[in-house]
Order: sequence, then structure tokens, then C-alpha cells
Amino acid sequence: RRFARSPPETLLDVFLLHARRRPQQPLLRFQDQLYTYEDVDLRSNRAAWALRRRLGLRPGATVAVFLPNSPTYVWTWLALAKLGCAMACVNSNARGRAVRHALEAAGATLVLASPGE
Repeated sequence: RRFARSPPETLLDVFLLHARRRPQQPLLRFQDQLYTYEDVDLRSNRAAWALRRRLGLRPGATVAVFLPNSPTYVWTWLALAKLGCAMACVNSNARGRAVRHALEAAGATLVLASPGE
């Protein structure tokens, strides 16, 4: 039934539903940190606001994300989804020609990376 909807239900829709229904339920555990649905929703809202206001991101943009596995990756993905932007995932272990190829294939207008990358 979910796929028959027009427009179809997205992962963002499902996340937002859970965030409204059970904000204090744990969603992520990373090392010794625990993040609830509410935590992740608020952080992704802040990230979306910053990406839009500071970088001028608009719906339809493609953003290459070059981040290591961490909670930041999750709220960055949600922030981009909230903005209506496509996310091109770039393996943070890739280097040289592999990174260049991934970025060219994605056609991204912006690359988000951690300082170490």
C-alpha cells in the first residue's frame, strides 16, 4: 500500500512519523552516546537550516557527502532530504581517482566533508 501512494511514502516520512509518535525513544547508539528520535530530528533541522541559509541549498540540488560513519552522517542525510536535495554518498575510504570519479558521476553542486577528509 505504501508504494501505491502518490506521491510514495519516503524514508523521511517514516522517520518524521516515528519522531512525532515516540520522540524519546532511542534511535542511534554510537560509542557511548545515545540519540533519540527527537535529538536526531532537531539536529537534522539545524543542519538543514545551516545548509540552506549559509550555502544556499535549494530543492533539486545534488550534494556529495564524504563523511565517515558517525551520527553526523544520519542527520546530514535527513537534513538534505528535508531540503529536497539528492545525496550522493561517497565512500570516506576512497582516495584519488576513485573519489574524482564518484564526484564526477554524481554531478554534485556541493561536497560536504569532515575536516579530516
